[in-house]
Amino acid sequence: MRQYLQCGRYGFSLDLKPLVMGVLNVTPDSFSDSGRFHSLELALSGAEQMIAAGVDMIDVGGESTRPGTPSLPLDEELRRVMPVLYALRDLGKPLSVDTYKPEVMREAILAGADMINDINAFRAPGALEAVADSDCGLCVMHMQSIPETMQQQPAYRDVVREVADFLRERVDAMLAVGINPERICIDPGFGFGKTLEHNLALMRNIGKIQQEIGLPLLAGVSRKAMIGAITGKPVEQRLAGSLAGALAAIAHGAKIVRVHDVAETVDAVKVWQASH
Repeated sequence: MRQYLQCGRYGFSLDLKPLVMGVLNVTPDSFSDSGRFHSLELALSGAEQMIAAGVDMIDVGGESTRPGTPSLPLDEELRRVMPVLYALRDLGKPLSVDTYKPEVMREAILAGADMINDINAFRAPGALEAVADSDCGLCVMHMQSIPETMQQQPAYRDVVREVADFLRERVDAMLAVGINPERICIDPGFGFGKTLEHNLALMRNIGKIQQEIGLPLLAGVSRKAMIGAITGKPVEQRLAGSLAGALAAIAHGAKIVRVHDVAETVDAVKVWQASH
């Protein structure tokens, strides 16, 4: 499996260590952090704290995608994301933008984004065209249905097979338009149209999915409902469970973990790596 990921201005040798991606939600209704970065000043401060803690990349999101959330108008997403992107782009860390809208992708790339992280796997009309000619990294994620309805009745015959097949199809579509595979990573989409049992099956099979597709896998379980279902804890008390989830994903082969608690995760990964 390839051990290198190109992200715009940055390149990562993924055989050296797992990467920690910090979540910077610039939304007033984020499920996990109650909109605590919903201003430019707070977002900049949050990013600086992540950098000081040793984050490898920062994922900026302007639209909440928690279960049951309606879509955000394009103009509002741009209003939230673009000032933050301009403010952070020279801080020395790769910037990812979490969006499924091709118009936001185009604007973000022009502003210097190093990665586009798309929960919709670049399926929107114009999405592949928006990113094809850039050099930014691309994270392609599996989601059953849409955020408004995805957790109502998720169902699969074989969740591991179906998620892997979907990701392979999307990667093939990206390669078909000339996108370099070194720019692509995959995400099974924990919590996006999955029950706890589905999520655990995917967790156990991270290595299988990653090996089969031949691309690095990003895992995001931080503070999600699956952690709450296992521990019985509300969002604000899911730190220990989230750390365990990140280390479990890494132990199963994940190359990138997307997390809210950067400092704690960086320390946990250091200890795991030193003893591995």
